[in-house]
Amino acid sequence: MKSLLRTLFIAAATLFCVTQSAALAAAPDPENTLYLDVPYGRVVIQMRPDLAPNHVARIKQLVRQKFYDGLKFHRVIPGFMAQTGDPLGNGTGGSGQNIKAEFSSAHFARGVVGMARASDPDSADSQFFIMFADGGSLDGQYTVWGQVVSGMEFVDKIKAGSEENNGTVQDPDKIIRVQVAADADKK
Repeated sequence: MKSLLRTLFIAAATLFCVTQSAALAAAPDPENTLYLDVPYGRVVIQMRPDLAPNHVARIKQLVRQKFYDGLKFHRVIPGFMAQTGDPLGNGTGGSGQNIKAEFSSAHFARGVVGMARASDPDSADSQFFIMFADGGSLDGQYTVWGQVVSGMEFVDKIKAGSEENNGTVQDPDKIIRVQVAADADKK
């Protein structure tokens, strides 16, 4: 009996390892990958339609309209997050189309991309933020729609404000360009 259990355990462990290796080796889905070019380099964001399908669809729509190109990182709090996506550059603007909240159990950790909003949970529009560090207090309160998979070192270099001024940045860095990876080779 012990021999059979050992054999089953080894088979299960092997299957798990093979499955995990295949998942890690799988190429990212270009339709759900963003290239966010900032002054310091390219940030690659894997979008999460499994967590927030409506947010991902809206972000892709805005990206394809070149909405984000040239926008400022208007609110950057060291050790917390960098926020962008406001065409007015002061945190009060948006695209004019709110998105209903899609809260999940996903944890706000370093590199997570979430949707900014006002006090109304369904007030997210076009502004988003990238976490510099753990932000567990945001869990279940804001929509997670992506994860930085490379280039976080470039996010770390974005010019910051301070906690005292709520992260308002003087002469802020700007997004150079955002592209859906599936569109990147198209002119």
